[in-house]
Amino acid sequence: MYFTDRGIEELVERRGQETVTLEWLGEQLRTFVDLNPEFETPIERLATWLARDDEDEE
Repeated sequence: MYFTDRGIEELVERRGQETVTLEWLGEQLRTFVDLNPEFETPIERLATWLARDDEDEE
């Protein structure tokens, strides 16, 4: 188990039943980076990966 799995599990446990928009998620990620600028690169990589996740599908 990766260390991040605990955070992901907590997210699913606490908010797994909620519905969110990508606009909301984008705002949350921007706020997180504003408060934690040292995470700018990983958040950028995550956002890019999420945005391009379906490129390989036909």
